[in-house]
Amino acid sequence: MKHVHFLGICGTAMGAVASAMARKGYTVTGTDANVYPPMSTFLESEGIQIFQGYKPENLPEDADLIVIGNAMSRGNVEVEAVLERNMRYMSLPETMKEFFLWGKHNYVVTGTHGKTTTTSMLAWLMEANEMNPSFMIGGIARNLGRGGRFTDSEYCVLEGDEYDTAFFDKRSKFLHYLPEVVIINNIEMDHVDIYSNVEEIKLSFKRLLRVVPRTGVVFINSDCPNCADVREHAANELKMVKIVGVGMEENADLRITDIEHRTDGSTFTLEGETYSIPMIGDFNIRNAAMATCAARNAGLTPDQIRSAFLSFTGVARRQEVRGTVNSVTVVDDFAHHPTAIRQAVEGLRQRFPKSRLWVIFDPRSNTTIRNLFQQQLADALATADFAVISPVENHKRLRPEERLDVEQLRNDISEKGTESYLGTDVDDIVAHVVSRVHPGDVLLVMSNGGFGGIHGKLLSALAQ
Repeated sequence: MKHVHFLGICGTAMGAVASAMARKGYTVTGTDANVYPPMSTFLESEGIQIFQGYKPENLPEDADLIVIGNAMSRGNVEVEAVLERNMRYMSLPETMKEFFLWGKHNYVVTGTHGKTTTTSMLAWLMEANEMNPSFMIGGIARNLGRGGRFTDSEYCVLEGDEYDTAFFDKRSKFLHYLPEVVIINNIEMDHVDIYSNVEEIKLSFKRLLRVVPRTGVVFINSDCPNCADVREHAANELKMVKIVGVGMEENADLRITDIEHRTDGSTFTLEGETYSIPMIGDFNIRNAAMATCAARNAGLTPDQIRSAFLSFTGVARRQEVRGTVNSVTVVDDFAHHPTAIRQAVEGLRQRFPKSRLWVIFDPRSNTTIRNLFQQQLADALATADFAVISPVENHKRLRPEERLDVEQLRNDISEKGTESYLGTDVDDIVAHVVSRVHPGDVLLVMSNGGFGGIHGKLLSALAQ
């Protein structure tokens, strides 16, 4: 086994594993339809050749394995070529399990929100204390410099996604990860392209707990009603699995208390120990508390955890300040769900309490391009001072009755008292925003894609 080729290589998890395999000495190549920073530049810095646009001729003749990402489907010309040539192929989770996870203490971080940040925190707590963990994160953790790495350490920290594995394997990805310790941050309706209702999502989490060994442990959000349902099921059906509720309410087994927010960070107390993090928002306190519980399980002391938190620098595209020009700050954040949008706004209100806050929203995820959350998106975006919405790309791939109505979204936001604007394209949005901003404003750009390079365009226009 020498040469591995990835289909959909610029996906966050795909890129992380591709990088890890390159560092293990494999020749790695890959194809993607959309190649853009930061993942494209990261992969190129790892010496990985990327082909843009799917073509049968991209498949290397000497490829020993094709890793097929879960964004691939039948009809993709490279997928069809793989099948026609009878090439060896695996899903990404299968590849991880086969090459990296056997025999490890696998810590799997799951939930609708906060997976990337919590996984990054836990990996850094171990890394800063010389545990040299393997990790796979669906983003680029700044402290770690990459999204994936596999070492000789007995510890492995994994971001566990409930999304399906591949077009040929409809099980959730995290079922492949051989979990010993599981974190469940929260459970909400999401991924509406593959789940019909939240009960189906909860079923995937129930299945996950079925493969946790009796020597393992599950840390679950005790404040989340859907998590409570999953915990009750496990308590009845899986009595040998240890489950610990972590939360801010009185019913928590491990309660988060003494919460204090500052413009430069937050503090909280857990099990009589106080921790400080250089991040804001209740959601980040929850993330940090979960990471703390898992780190304690791995043998780290409170002092070791405290020290590592102070040097944690976050994750790319998670409340990342991209620049400040003429006293206007541009912040990048990953948007896939109305709850994430609301939490991001709340966090920036604490960080920039005297600023006017703009949200520039790009509905792009499989959840936000649909009208399932039509009203919830309006409620979340209306918590900003100004809301700017981009049109939905490729909206015709959905039936009219399924599509998010962006004009209605704009009107609903305006009716709630927040000034809103529906742009025609990125350049129109940049022109509108720059013509209206004041010094001291904060521009929160929310998308789960490249959004046409809007961050750089905003900063350039502000400079002019």
